[in-house]
Amino acid sequence: MNHIPRTEELDAPTASAPAFSQTEFRQALGQFATGITVVTARSASGALVGLTVNSFNAVSLDPPLVLWSLGLRSASMDVLRNCTHYAINVLGAEHQALAKQFATKDIDRFAGVDWHSGAYGLPLIDGAVATFACFNRSRYAEGDHVIFVGEVEGCTHRDAATPLVYHASQFYSGGLR
Repeated sequence: MNHIPRTEELDAPTASAPAFSQTEFRQALGQFATGITVVTARSASGALVGLTVNSFNAVSLDPPLVLWSLGLRSASMDVLRNCTHYAINVLGAEHQALAKQFATKDIDRFAGVDWHSGAYGLPLIDGAVATFACFNRSRYAEGDHVIFVGEVEGCTHRDAATPLVYHASQFYSGGLR
């Protein structure tokens, strides 16, 4: 197998300026259906942090790596950039209200949420379709977001669970809106 450097710089000209607006770009991206997750962690002082994320992907099986991204202006950025571990909770069809709650600003996002403390004190959402306890391996600033790469140290899943899906600014669960 050929060795591929961990970070690769391309010796190519820069990209052309986009011929579309940010709104058009967002609408085009919305045509890609995604699952919904809630990323959770604890601050250095022990405060709970959580937010809805739909930019979750597998990266590698060996070692087990996943990625997700967060906007630079997110109120949770400092905690998530500096914590050693975080959890990714994949939501099921029954969790639409939970997804909206963790996407709402200036509220106690954990109010009324059933969760338990996992490894490293990570808040894990009860009934999640899957959970991934991750070491905060690396972060890459790109554009107006930071890409987080987590090394999975533990995971769980529920068989035969129906996922919560997001497409074109709408939630879908089991084929129903």
